[in-house]
Amino acid sequence: MSQAPLVLVDGSSYLYRAFHALPPLATSKGMPTGAVKGVLNMLKSLRKQYPDSPFAVVFDAKGGTFRDQLFAEYKANRPSMPEDLRVQVEPLHQSVRALGYPLLCVEGVEADDVIGTLARQSAAAGREVVISTGDKDMAQLVNEHITLVNTMTGSALDVAGVREKFGVGPEHIIDYLALMGDKVDNIPGVPGVGEKTAQGLLVGIGGGLAQLYENLDKVPALPLRGAKGLPAKLEEHRDMAFLSYELATIKTDVALDIELDSLMCGEQDREMLMALYSELEFKGPLEELQREAAATGQAPEPAMPTVETRYETILDPDRFDAWLAKLEQAELFAFDTETTGLDPQRAALVGVSFAVEPYEAAYIPLTHSYMGVPEQLDRDSVLRALQPLLEDPAKAKVAQHAKFDMNVLANCAIGGDRNAGIQVQGVAFDTMLESYVLDATATRHDLDSLAARYLGHTAVSFTDIAGKGAKQLTFDQIALEQAGPYAAEDADVTLRLHHTLSAKLAEIPSLEPVLRDIEMPLVPVLARIERTGALVDGKLLGAQSLELGEKLVALEREAFDIAGEAFNLGSPKQLGAILYEKLGLPVLSKTATGQPSTAEAVLAELAEQDYPLPKVLMQYRTLSKLKSTYTDRLPEQINPRTGRIHTSYGQAIAATGRLSSSEPNLQNIPIRTAEGRRIRQAFIAAPGYKLVAADYSQIELRIMAHLAKDEGLLHAFRNDLDVHRATAAEVFGMALDEVTGDMRRSAKAINFGLIYGMSAFGLARQIGVDRRQSQAYIDRYFTRYPGVLAYMERTRAQAAEQGFVETLFGRRLYVPDIKANNPALRRAAERTAINAPMQGTAADIIKKAMIGVDQWLQSSGLDARMILQVHDELVLEVREDLVETVTGQLRRHMGEAATLAVPLLVETGVGDNWDEAH
Repeated sequence: MSQAPLVLVDGSSYLYRAFHALPPLATSKGMPTGAVKGVLNMLKSLRKQYPDSPFAVVFDAKGGTFRDQLFAEYKANRPSMPEDLRVQVEPLHQSVRALGYPLLCVEGVEADDVIGTLARQSAAAGREVVISTGDKDMAQLVNEHITLVNTMTGSALDVAGVREKFGVGPEHIIDYLALMGDKVDNIPGVPGVGEKTAQGLLVGIGGGLAQLYENLDKVPALPLRGAKGLPAKLEEHRDMAFLSYELATIKTDVALDIELDSLMCGEQDREMLMALYSELEFKGPLEELQREAAATGQAPEPAMPTVETRYETILDPDRFDAWLAKLEQAELFAFDTETTGLDPQRAALVGVSFAVEPYEAAYIPLTHSYMGVPEQLDRDSVLRALQPLLEDPAKAKVAQHAKFDMNVLANCAIGGDRNAGIQVQGVAFDTMLESYVLDATATRHDLDSLAARYLGHTAVSFTDIAGKGAKQLTFDQIALEQAGPYAAEDADVTLRLHHTLSAKLAEIPSLEPVLRDIEMPLVPVLARIERTGALVDGKLLGAQSLELGEKLVALEREAFDIAGEAFNLGSPKQLGAILYEKLGLPVLSKTATGQPSTAEAVLAELAEQDYPLPKVLMQYRTLSKLKSTYTDRLPEQINPRTGRIHTSYGQAIAATGRLSSSEPNLQNIPIRTAEGRRIRQAFIAAPGYKLVAADYSQIELRIMAHLAKDEGLLHAFRNDLDVHRATAAEVFGMALDEVTGDMRRSAKAINFGLIYGMSAFGLARQIGVDRRQSQAYIDRYFTRYPGVLAYMERTRAQAAEQGFVETLFGRRLYVPDIKANNPALRRAAERTAINAPMQGTAADIIKKAMIGVDQWLQSSGLDARMILQVHDELVLEVREDLVETVTGQLRRHMGEAATLAVPLLVETGVGDNWDEAH
């Protein structure tokens, strides 16, 4: 039976790569953790691949090595380790040791030398070796027993793989590096000799560096550019070449006091890991450890004393009365609902929970239905008793994702009357929104994530008590012994989170008005819109689905005709063979495994180059997506009770403050194609009503004019000029009436492109000119609109200095990559910093408009209601005889949502369906 291979991990290589390649992560206290998490994930993946293998994780030791003595400038080009990375080294070392991996750091040599020595020793002893690294220098170690794997890319290199990748075999990698040098390590090499030349020299001479220098007279005959001048250059830098050879050579004879048999993974130190994962706020790994510990009966003692909780499940009328009195006397209480599902328009109420003081909470079960459930309090009696309290606008309440609970209670139909639900008022705080306003760039704002992040508390998860997959129980099927503490904990944690988050918000005064004046007042508005829903013609969508199906069949046949054979249009492998092998189309991009890409962006670029098959494929994919996402799916999402579609608006998703739409997503219906517009035609007005759509015109450009205070843009908007035509006149140097349609389109691309940080290259592709011409347009634009350039430069500097930018209303938009070492990440962060104040301010304005319009509609009593919000557009359903009144008031309220240096222009439309009204 063969031995499992020895696995040697280049920990230093992965530490740097994880730091630069992965998104930066940090704890709630600001401690960077992304590199640690990246390396630990890589180790976990490796361990799954090689479960029985001996392991060693090798890091560079502190201090210099023998190479520094050979060449004082060795690695001199490397910047000092960033502080954000330096602070992660020790936690990573501690985590690796706690996981049971042997960790090696040997002074005086590099990690490469330790790995090389162990690899050669192991191979000599007859054991296969796997070296996990991303360092090309390691290719010199590859032989029939030693293989390199790159866990980050999923690639592996054996002898043939090295030869294919580098053009030379492992035996000549050192020679290859000696000739071309290494900028990262400051190995000098021979000036002017790059990859191709180094390959050509070694392959052409048929040997290594020594053989090359013995046969310099043969170099001029080699098929290399500048071959005639190479011998003199090589001779001139002979000493540097051989020094580079020595620097690039990995030592394989380091004196190590290590027995190969000792490199076996030991037992995990669970207690240490739990402490580390808690400090690093690695919630998933921490929960996994806790489950493992519980399963084996080896759960360690908690690292810090726990506070005793007082949770009760109320089945007795007297206890309910006592809690009702507590709630009535409390200045603030937390509440939560438990339901049979996650769709508030369809889910049934199962129970409610409350908390008044931290660590004290109660759950009132109402409709649990499993066999043997104790007798519960009467549902309708409990709800009627709670109704005055929950509907009292003066009684302050806090909830997590309050909109869900408000909709569930509004739909709870007391006494079977659909119109007799509880209209919750007085929700003063929402912990999800407190967290979102505090830091919108945080990836999750759900209760469990917030508890772990801000309270250091691992909450009981729903799957812990309900199970997973097809056998998962609904909440009414869960025994009260488990359901009660789970539900009570939700209310308790919500209350505790509010105390923590409100204190943090109070430290940043500009954020409190964002929560108080924008996000919280918007909650009941969105709840009302979601409950109202939009009327949809399912039969029309069904007819569209049939038509799209016929078009897809025709496009598939057309694709087969072009290809000369039938193939699976959804198979990347078959499609790649047709496009690149049979038709010989140019390969524009490759996948991580080195295969020619068939991604949508690649097909789009090939289609732009007038290749017939990519054009057909793009049409096919577009129509197929419309059919599967909308015309097939929307009829299934019509609520059988209301006959309407009820989308859900996400208030804590987009970092800029924009609302998102899901189940279904109504923000991505394309409106530039006839097929997309036909989907909007299925959104119809009820009989006797019309749809009124109101849309802010060029709002982000108007915000740009306000922020930049550029006289040119201010003049255009204040005088109601066509801003794109005015820009075209400025950029192309002509009178307004001389601007052509193409010029206006190009100017529009410039106006919007600059807002989103588009480069000269991107603009050139969009407007069909070369890069030099597009750069000239951008330069002329900034000359004509100097305020815009000044705004961009000012914003970049502010973002770099403080780490965030702000909207006009004080919303903070953090840009964590603004100081990233990776230039691509940093440039992307700069583009975000420039655009975020505009997009965020636009989001704030539409939210304030929704609040104002809703207040007017509620107070006026008019037969009109908001049914949709999409980006900068509001859609209302209005009784026919009120259209003119509502349209005028709608324009006024939206126009008054903010005061800018230029007017806010609102365009309206009316129709029997959404497409007509838009």
